[in-house]
Amino acid sequence: MTDVTQLLIAATRGDRQAAAQLMPLVYDELRRLAAARMASEQPGQTLDATALVHEAYLKLVGDRGYTDRQHFFRVAAEAMRQILVDRARRRQRERHGGGRERVSLSAASEPIDFSADDLIALDEALTRFTELDPLKAELVKLRYFTGMSEQAAAQALGISRATASRHWAFARAWLIQAMEGDV
Repeated sequence: MTDVTQLLIAATRGDRQAAAQLMPLVYDELRRLAAARMASEQPGQTLDATALVHEAYLKLVGDRGYTDRQHFFRVAAEAMRQILVDRARRRQRERHGGGRERVSLSAASEPIDFSADDLIALDEALTRFTELDPLKAELVKLRYFTGMSEQAAAQALGISRATASRHWAFARAWLIQAMEGDV
């Protein structure tokens, strides 16, 4: 069991010292993932990678039972997703009057820049996709919302890179169709 895994288990049991020791060990990796994700955001954002990591970390500490390092980073991906989608919804309400238009996703395999409307549409499609195929949806969250490489996401999910590649291609195609209203 790694130091991170041991500290995660102790922190979820309420050990404040373990929680304090955990942050320096996971901070750099969370910061790198957040920076990769924020690089595709529109310029002029008030939320930067550091703020995203801090908000996500606040959601991560507490009484969750993390089983290991990979589980922690999967939960971190979901926390970052929730933060970004909540911000997009708030921007949509404030600036756009709630209107939305359909926009096609490109077939690119790397994360792309989404407007607030696009991000909300992606979140809605991803929520539906999670009900159909939770593993593939988790892969999308890791790849898109944390910017993990295919290999890193595969390791976090405990699947081979080839399987991750097939799942990524399928998930991307499904989400494109869902966002275009074809699914």
